[in-house]
Amino acid sequence: MPVPLVHVLVLGGTTEARRLAESLAAPAPGSPGSPGSPVPVRVTTSLAGRVSAPRLPPGDVRVGGFGGPDGLAAWMREHDVDALIDATHPFAATMSRNAAEAAAQAHVPLLALRRPGWGAQDGDRWHAVGSLTEAAELLPALGERVFLTTGRMGLAAFAGAALDDLWFLVRSVDAPEPPCPARMEVLLDRGPFTLEGEREIVRRHRLDVLVTKDSGGDATAPKLTAAREAGIPVVVVRRPPVPEGVPVARTPDEAVEWVRRL
Repeated sequence: MPVPLVHVLVLGGTTEARRLAESLAAPAPGSPGSPGSPVPVRVTTSLAGRVSAPRLPPGDVRVGGFGGPDGLAAWMREHDVDALIDATHPFAATMSRNAAEAAAQAHVPLLALRRPGWGAQDGDRWHAVGSLTEAAELLPALGERVFLTTGRMGLAAFAGAALDDLWFLVRSVDAPEPPCPARMEVLLDRGPFTLEGEREIVRRHRLDVLVTKDSGGDATAPKLTAAREAGIPVVVVRRPPVPEGVPVARTPDEAVEWVRRL
């Protein structure tokens, strides 16, 4: 008798989401039901559509929003989703709240896949803040040439007249839209980044302060090492918490095991 497919909806857009989809779409050899066996899975990855040329994962892919938690719950019921995995960016707080509410409405089990955050090391000059607005308020006391690596969303926080004397190097995957800092240069690039490359950026642009979100992971971590070596301060925006009651996996492998236990 054939084993029914488990339909997993992955809210993606991250490296971890893509790796999870790869693992679920190409399971290890084995017979269903045996230890270490493949999970008979149909995986659908949902992308927000904010990046113009995303790296598409295997399996089914949908692009665009759901229309809030009600729309997401309806979509899961319509498409017989058995499990929901929130593998969005650690700072996609609105989507994570919508996922928690939708999962409760549709009675679908929910898991959050979150890479571990970064931790300060000896020699780091970190200033932890709770928002981009707090980061902007802190900048005039820390430096004049800012390496802004928080993405193209939220640049309005750095567009106020109080920061007009500062110069910003803004790095993002796609070009930012106004409002933006008054004095800035845009560097379009996508990680992973190398330590040698980050050192050269700091040196060539004479940067004296770094602003980043605590995204975690290895792809963008070299900038922290480059800042430490250069002795420049780093403003780190703390990540929002996962919605209360939602279990968390730290790696795609842990998420696969969660699906297997279903």
